[in-house]
Formats: sequence, structure tokens, C-alpha cells
Amino acid sequence: MTEETGSTVPLGRCYEAASMYYVQGETMDVIARHLGVSRSTVSRLLARARADGIVRITLTAPGGAGTLEAALHDTFNVSARIVPVREGTTEIHRLEQVAAVAAEELVRLAPENGVLGTAWGTTMSEVSSALPLRRVPGLTVVQLNGATAPEGDGPNVGEVLGDFAERLGARAVAFPVPAFFDHAATREAMWSERSVRRILALADRASVAVFGVGSLDPAAALPSQVYSGGHLTEKDRELLRRDGVVGDVCTVMLRQDGTWRDVALNGRATGPTPAQLSRIPRRLCVVAGVGKARALLAALRARVATDLVVDDATARAVLALAARKEKRDYGQHVQHGQYRQR
Repeated sequence: MTEETGSTVPLGRCYEAASMYYVQGETMDVIARHLGVSRSTVSRLLARARADGIVRITLTAPGGAGTLEAALHDTFNVSARIVPVREGTTEIHRLEQVAAVAAEELVRLAPENGVLGTAWGTTMSEVSSALPLRRVPGLTVVQLNGATAPEGDGPNVGEVLGDFAERLGARAVAFPVPAFFDHAATREAMWSERSVRRILALADRASVAVFGVGSLDPAAALPSQVYSGGHLTEKDRELLRRDGVVGDVCTVMLRQDGTWRDVALNGRATGPTPAQLSRIPRRLCVVAGVGKARALLAALRARVATDLVVDDATARAVLALAARKEKRDYGQHVQHGQYRQR
């Protein structure tokens, strides 16, 4: 019995094993005998067939009334993919599970001969590294918001763009400005530069955008890079707390009610505002972890997303927050009405 492992395995053998397993319904033991290999080698052949795009698995959620997907659509008008994650798992594993589903969804949305805009950060780093090897002809990926190298360890925007280039065969275009300028006037001056205008114009052509949600919530198990990577000063953080900010999308700060226009720090931010994002037809938001529920609620109220990939626990948490707000508002209206009747 000759064993072939790793990159020495011909793709033809992967295809043969995949066809017998997924199409013909043969067991792994039968495939092993047919190919003259061990059962564990068959498992590796099938894994490589999935990784190399020979096998593409498509799941169709049942949807319908009573599901989390339906509740999110009815409440926020967003198309959601719910990722079931086992209880008691680590937050890193939760993020990896969500990122794997998001990567497949992103490949499905990626436009041939088109432009895809991407943010950066912990979530996008996981999504880009989970992308399958699947070339998208003519794809250009442009960085949506500026970034500088984080203090200490942390995701690097260059790695995110590199993953898109390597795995999808995309042309990657960086946006070489910081996440935040020190002065709003500096941002205005930079936005008049021809080289910056060229990248902003490319981002305006995007038909798909992908991004995570940053959270200021100290309960978030995985810190958002915007806040932990040294991009903000302590004075900036204090201003955000005073402004009632709960998180950000593409480094644009949001309050829990979804408002953002009068948040002072946004005058120095380099990412697209919710209004600018709304001009992109498909906007995929990726979120993992209940510590991001308040920030996700803000993002959904700001209407930044058309599509959402989120774990089941976080989906339930954000719906509970939204329901609590509606109940409180209703109670206030009733009290106001009773007061007027007196």
C-alpha cells in the first residue's frame, strides 16, 4: 500500500475520492480499498479537496417564521447567516467558526471583474485567512479605512490584503493613511491629494464590502484592534465615553442608537461613514461574541449591512437588546399618554 500525503497528492486522486464519497455515497473504508490507501489518507484527500475548491459544500438555511434569521430580517432588514457554536467554547474558537462561514459567503459574493472593499482588524484577519483557494477573475480588493501598525502583537492590514491576493488571485490596493488623523484639518488636506482621491474613487466603485464591528465594551473577550492597538489616545477614549459611543464600523464611531454624524472623533476618522457604505450594494458584516452585541445593535440601526454572518448566541443577545429598547420606549409612550389624560 502506497501512502501519498500533503502536497505530493495529485489533485486527480482528491477528485476521485471526493466523487466516491460525496456523489456516489461510498464509505471511507470502501474508498480506501479502491485507492489502495489507508482510511486516514482518504480523510486527508477529502480535506484537501475541500480546501482546493474541488468540493464546494452549500447549505441552505430553512429560514421561516420563528428563526433567528427571520427575526433579524424583520427587525433590521438584514439577510443573516447564523453560525451555531457549541456552548462552553472559547471566544477564539467562536470567531474561527464564524470566520469560516463568512469566508465562504464572501467568495460567493466576490464580483468577477469588479471591486471589493475590505476593512481590517481581528475579525477580518480571521476571515481572510479562512478564504479558500478559489480564483475570482478580475477581482480588485481595496482597503476601506486607514491603518497603522498596531502596538505589540495584532492583525496587520498587509496580511489581510495579502490573503486576498494569494487565495482569490485578487489585485490588492492599500490605503496608506492612519486609522485616525491627529487633526481634522490634516484629513481634509490629505483628501485633496491626487493619490488619496484615486483610492477613494476606487472604493466608490465597490459593489461588495466586508467588515467587522469594533466594540468598546470591556466585556468583549477579544479586544477590538481599534481600541487595543494604540490607535487612540486616552483623551480620545474619554471623548468617546462622553459621546456615548459603543463601537465602530470601519473606524467610524457609533452610538447604540446608530447615530454617528455629531461624534467628534469621526471628523478625524479615515473610513467610510454609514451613509457612504450604504451606496455599496452588498455589505457583509461579520460578528462573533456576545461582548459585541451592543456595537452590533448600533451597526444594524445605522443600516450599514445588507448581509450578516453572526454566531447564534450573539444573534440572540442583539435581538434581546433591541426588544428591551422597544419595550422601554413603549412604556414611556404609555406613561406619557396616561399623564396627558389626567
